[in-house]
Amino acid sequence: MALLRPQLQKFLSTKLQTCTSSGFKPTKKYTCPKKARTRCCSAIAIDAPSSVTGLSGVRWGSTTRQGPREEMEDDVVVRSDGLGGFSFAAVFDGHGGLSSVKFLRDELYKECVAALQGGLLLSGKDLKTITEALQEAFAKADMKLLNRLEISEEEDESGSTATVMFLGNDMLFIAHVGDSCVVLSRSGKPEVLSNPHRPYGSNKASLQEIKRVRDAGGWINNGRICGDIAVARAFGDMRFKTKKNEMLNKGVVEGRWSEKFASRVEFKADLVIASPDIFQEALGSDAEFALLASDGLWDYMRSSDAVTFVRNQLRQHGDVQLACEALAQAVLDQGSQDNVSIIIADLGRTDWQNLPLQQQNFVYELGQAFATLGIVSVGIWMSAQLSL
Repeated sequence: MALLRPQLQKFLSTKLQTCTSSGFKPTKKYTCPKKARTRCCSAIAIDAPSSVTGLSGVRWGSTTRQGPREEMEDDVVVRSDGLGGFSFAAVFDGHGGLSSVKFLRDELYKECVAALQGGLLLSGKDLKTITEALQEAFAKADMKLLNRLEISEEEDESGSTATVMFLGNDMLFIAHVGDSCVVLSRSGKPEVLSNPHRPYGSNKASLQEIKRVRDAGGWINNGRICGDIAVARAFGDMRFKTKKNEMLNKGVVEGRWSEKFASRVEFKADLVIASPDIFQEALGSDAEFALLASDGLWDYMRSSDAVTFVRNQLRQHGDVQLACEALAQAVLDQGSQDNVSIIIADLGRTDWQNLPLQQQNFVYELGQAFATLGIVSVGIWMSAQLSL
């Protein structure tokens, strides 16, 4: 629900207190533990610090925040070198350990620079050629990572998603693997530019991933591949690539499935892949900023709310780094159960100082208030009926 004005918040608060005293207790909203909210990993921005104006007036902000998780397995990278007139920005969302993320933050960039011929292919804007180059770069990076994990002295089943932006003067290219997402703000309206690769859901992207996993000989259990991982595309994750049979036999030993079931399984391809979706987006005069973030943001905040939040932040102080940090803290305060990683690229085309703060529609807010009160009233009535 959008944030209400102070008058309406006070009005609702008074009503809810009255309802609570009458015996009805609203559901408690989760709040991150104070300790978890204060844990923060500073984002690493190479050659593109957020306070410095870069390519064509672009200003960068980046941050990673640890949510109520045991480990911080996210990372972000922003680089403005090696790709001609384009900048490289990436969010990595790791799982099963940090080693895959640590390897990818440098190696994926190197492979992309080589495959894109130092940015020459990006300048040519031939999407077919760029797609082939980036698919090759991602495949090479994944192969190198798998080899590294294979020779590791300790058993390492880590993996990582990766969503990369290649930002130029008038064009944005995206290479996407996993469940992070890029949203472009156009005159305050969000334009979602990537779809999460997840083995559950009814959207087109999810249905394609579910079919691909099953065609490869895998299965989906409770929204997870082989009952294990909830993302269908990622780097690393040997047990779903080079060690699928070992994973299958290990499941028998651990009692996760029967030997009879395992004997019927025939793997035909990798269950988790690192093949990226490639997108191209023209940047017109209405493009304000690009927002790339991990699912720790998008699973708990709508794209429209995130865009509005960032716009109001930039109107207030114009500092993209502060806006980035405030957005991360806001979603953690709203109850995000995941780590949060965010990169914002202010394209430098908007005069934020002279743009009035966006106001919520009062009639809409009032409707929300009465809708909330209606839900509370129904709850009170149901509680009264059940107590009869």
